[in-house]
Amino acid sequence: MDFAALPLSPPLLQVLEELEFKTATPIQAQSIPVLLQGQDLVGQAQTGSGKTAAFALPILQKVRLQDRRLQALVLCPTRELCAQVAGEIRRLARRLPGLQVLVLAGGQPIRPQVEALEKGAHLAVGTPGRVLDLLDREVLGTRQLATVVLDEADRMLDMGFREDMERILAAMPPARQTVLFSATFPPDIEALSRTFQKKPTRVTVEEEGGGPAIQQLRYDCALEEKTQFLIRILRQYQPASAIIFCNLKVTVTELEKALTEAGVSADGLQGDLEQFERDKVMAKFRNGSTRVLIATDVAGRGIDVEALDAVINFDLPIQPEPYVHRIGRTGRAGRTGLAISLVTPRDTRKVEDIEHATGVKLERGDVEALPSADPRGAVKLESNWETLYISAGRKDKMRPGDILGALTGEAGGLNATDVGKIEIQDHIAYVAVARRVARVAFQRLSEGRIKGRKHRIERVK
Repeated sequence: MDFAALPLSPPLLQVLEELEFKTATPIQAQSIPVLLQGQDLVGQAQTGSGKTAAFALPILQKVRLQDRRLQALVLCPTRELCAQVAGEIRRLARRLPGLQVLVLAGGQPIRPQVEALEKGAHLAVGTPGRVLDLLDREVLGTRQLATVVLDEADRMLDMGFREDMERILAAMPPARQTVLFSATFPPDIEALSRTFQKKPTRVTVEEEGGGPAIQQLRYDCALEEKTQFLIRILRQYQPASAIIFCNLKVTVTELEKALTEAGVSADGLQGDLEQFERDKVMAKFRNGSTRVLIATDVAGRGIDVEALDAVINFDLPIQPEPYVHRIGRTGRAGRTGLAISLVTPRDTRKVEDIEHATGVKLERGDVEALPSADPRGAVKLESNWETLYISAGRKDKMRPGDILGALTGEAGGLNATDVGKIEIQDHIAYVAVARRVARVAFQRLSEGRIKGRKHRIERVK
């Protein structure tokens, strides 16, 4: 279905045309007409299927810009996913002047969020804990709230947010539209739907061909050989970007140390990190300064990185559902994905459960073809990029073009090809620069000015 065939306002259709979004994805084509009619909906689709636009476009179609009170609330499991969803909504709404979208998430001071709500906003995207806190403080007005969306509802349940979600939904106006999006449909989602939705339409979208194009391999090894096998696998496949999943935080820490010592560009992501450190780790991974991210399921929720080459299960999850979520991060947008699992003798039952749940038999990888794990003379997995931190962001009127200009203009003197991804957050920014010119780039930004102002610059390690 073409977007032009949907009853969307001219400003929204203009943005879709500018973004070259011509044909709606299956979840968008089936969900948008239902949501535009104000009906409740349960949408089941994998991450990367276009579900954010599926619920954002109907919300933006109905928003009353002249009424600066909260009209829609989107709940997400993590701050990272909140930022991604809010960014996508802002992108789709760029032809709607004055639209205010707030991120209400933990890991940040609550006072600025309270002040922003007091000034007034149209839409909010938040985590359950922070939204509940703001409701308890009676600063999050719900009187005009017409739509509530639970994005990745199954992950929020997995993370223990069921009671928070129920309290939030119970605090919302009875005459509202309630939308659930989930990759899986476990009994808890069904129960949530029965309690809080009114005759919802069920939309289930399967990937064409029965699933995304993901090659699923297993490498059998002894428990004590896993780390060496992992290094050999990384050297064999040379992924530009990969996520390695572990079941325990201590394993993340141990693997980060082992891989770094082996010459692999790796960072660990686990729950003990302060939010600022977590943000730095994710910024480096998104812009390619880090090639391998090691994470637990809890820490890894909400991570949505474009063009992820591989997902590696260092530890197999206890249940099949997290396995499906993990490997769904690779094989996006028509690209073939790669999912590799390290299997020890004690994992036999887990493999059987996964194969039964997915209907796919894990293919055995060729152990003999793997290179040696010996780091001497071996091909390493280092990144060609380094990340610079800048102490100004979106709220300071910083734009990507300002940073690019400071690096490549007369004062900076770098080639545009030496500048990678630029990420602007509320009060800070990150830019990837080629490692071979990182010292020069740091010096130029430190000694020079961006938009006529001096800023604090750091090389992110």
